[in-house]
Amino acid sequence: MRDRADARRRGVTIHPTAIVEPGARLAAGVSVGPCTVIGAQVVIGEGTVIGPHVVIEGRTRIGRGNRVWQFASIGAAPQDKKYGGEDTAVEIGDGNTIREFVTINRGTVQDAGTTRIGDDNWIMASVHVAHDCRIGSHTIFANYSGIAGHVRVGDWAVLGAGTLAHQRVRIGAHSFTGMGTILDRDLPPYVRAAGNRAQAYGINTAGLRRRGFAQGVIDALKLAYKTAYRGALGPEELRLALQAQAAACVEVREFAEFLGDSARGYVR
Repeated sequence: MRDRADARRRGVTIHPTAIVEPGARLAAGVSVGPCTVIGAQVVIGEGTVIGPHVVIEGRTRIGRGNRVWQFASIGAAPQDKKYGGEDTAVEIGDGNTIREFVTINRGTVQDAGTTRIGDDNWIMASVHVAHDCRIGSHTIFANYSGIAGHVRVGDWAVLGAGTLAHQRVRIGAHSFTGMGTILDRDLPPYVRAAGNRAQAYGINTAGLRRRGFAQGVIDALKLAYKTAYRGALGPEELRLALQAQAAACVEVREFAEFLGDSARGYVR
C-alpha cells in the first residue's frame, strides 16, 4: 500500500504495531488493529474493520463492511499435501462477521483455485473453512463447526455448533444442522439434520417461517420430503413424482434437482 500518511488522509486507521506489507490495498475507512499482519497481495474494501492479532495473507480480497475479530487467519496456504505453492486465492464479499480464531484457507489448482464466501455471513469463533469451499450468503456457522475441502454451502444454511462436513459434501440452501452433526453425505436444501452420522428430521419449518416463506410453499416442501424420505419409490419413480410436484413450486424443483444431482448420496 501507499505510505501511512496517505492512508490517514483516506481515513484508513492502522495501529503502529500492525504490519501492512507494500502492495496491500486498503480502501477508505478500513481499520487495522494492533499486531495484525496484512500481506502484499491483500485487498480490503471500504469500511472493513480488522481486529488485533489477525493474519491476512496470500491473494486475498475482502469486500466492504466486514468485521474480522482477533486471532483470525485468512488466506493461509491450504492444508493439502498436493499444494505446491501455486498462486491461489480467497474472495470474501460484504458485510460478513468473522469471529475469533476462524481459519479460512486459500484454494488449490485441483479445483477453481479460489475459496469463496458471499455476503452477510455470520461465522462464529473457531470455525474452519478449508480450501476451495464455496459459501453463499446469509449463512450461520456456529462455534467449532468446520467444512473440509471443496464443500459447497447454499444461502441461508445454518450449521450448528461442532458440525463437521466431509470433503466435497454439498449443503443445500435453507438447511439446518443440530449441534455435533457429522455430514458425510449431501444435505438437501430446506432439510433439518442431526447426529453422527447425520440423519434427516424433516423440513426446516421454523427457519422458513422466520424468512417469510408462505405456508403453501412449506406445505409443498413437506410433501416432497415425505415422498423422498418416507415412501418406497425407486429412483425413477421418485424422480417422476417429484417432477410432478415441482410443476407448481420452485422450491420443490430445487429440492428435487439437488437429490438428482447428488453424486455421493444424500442424508437419509
